[in-house]
Amino acid sequence: MPEQMVEVTIDSIRVSLMSQQRIVILRESQAERYLPIWIGPYEAEAITIALQEVEVSRPLTHDLLNNVFRALEARILRVEVTALRDEVYFGTIVAEVNGMNLNVDSRPSDALALAVRAHVPILVSLGVMESAGIIPEENLEEESGKGNAPQYTSPEAEEEIEERLSVFEDFLDQLDIGGEEDENEE
Repeated sequence: MPEQMVEVTIDSIRVSLMSQQRIVILRESQAERYLPIWIGPYEAEAITIALQEVEVSRPLTHDLLNNVFRALEARILRVEVTALRDEVYFGTIVAEVNGMNLNVDSRPSDALALAVRAHVPILVSLGVMESAGIIPEENLEEESGKGNAPQYTSPEAEEEIEERLSVFEDFLDQLDIGGEEDENEE
């Protein structure tokens, strides 16, 4: 039995403050659940250019791929994020050629860049969404007053965020605010 899929849209592309990596945030169409996927800066730019409908003088790689599908009279039906293994997402471009469906293995970032250009649905397997999806806290202001952190659907996502925040804690611990040097200068 094929895996159940949920439709998503590209909510935003965010920049990591600690690296050159970007994060594409996919939002479930029928729920308030998000899927963050780390992508490279070039893939992020390719998606952003298509989302903003920026005209380029020559076709970029994803424009070329879209043109090849059209030239071969293949119709892109949808793109899918099909699996998450060892913190790596897997994707598929689903096309129709001569009445037959064709599944083309793809990195999700490339599939997303193509989906935006071809104006086709983006689907995520329910298993991936359940294991890596994030549901924001409904009333964040009220909860933050109680000192509670937002709740995430997966312990892996929560652990990853804590790990990233530890870099800032280390940095703050190294700061000498009003320390011995300041006292000696007076």
